[in-house]
Amino acid sequence: MSFQLTLTFDNGPMAATPIVLDLLAQYQVKATFFVCGKQMVRPVLREYAERAHAEGHWIGNHTFSHGPSFGDLDDPAVAIQEIEDTQRLISDLAHPQRWFRPYANSGSLDQRVLNRVALDHLQAGGYSMVLWNSLPRDWETSGWVEIALEHCDERPWSVMVLHDNFDRALPGLERFLPAVLAKGGCFRQDFPPECVPIRKGAIISPVDHLLRNA
Repeated sequence: MSFQLTLTFDNGPMAATPIVLDLLAQYQVKATFFVCGKQMVRPVLREYAERAHAEGHWIGNHTFSHGPSFGDLDDPAVAIQEIEDTQRLISDLAHPQRWFRPYANSGSLDQRVLNRVALDHLQAGGYSMVLWNSLPRDWETSGWVEIALEHCDERPWSVMVLHDNFDRALPGLERFLPAVLAKGGCFRQDFPPECVPIRKGAIISPVDHLLRNA
């Protein structure tokens, strides 16, 4: 049975990003890179994001420091700095949808993900928040490829979180991409509505389960 797959890469850019880009180009796959501001301040790493953008990949915001989650902040207003410092570093690489992906405590989509200040800021700033429905946990196991392929079989359209880093998506990505095609999968770059609860600042689907003190 055929399925659709949207690939996203979090936490970069990293030293491994050029290899990831080479593999994506080899299989003609367009992805989204959700970058961290602390990485983008390094000129050589920002060049990798520039290359990704030039090759048709989307660049999104994944906070500056990658933790703690907004719902766990002692000062909720720090969320604004986490978002905006990274958006300024992304600058002209930013997609018009202003893609934003929150940090979520090893992938747990619970009430630690957002606070009210962050939610209000995302709405006021016209951001689109992108979540996921596939997390093969490439940071925990070298067997992530098999897990990821099982996830693809479980739903018609997966938004998968990987990491453009050695000892995470690499090695493995070179096996995963052709395996998806061999199973009849179709790569696409956009996101299903259920993974974008906030689009251009408008709340499309409920976010109370992600919001501290909702």
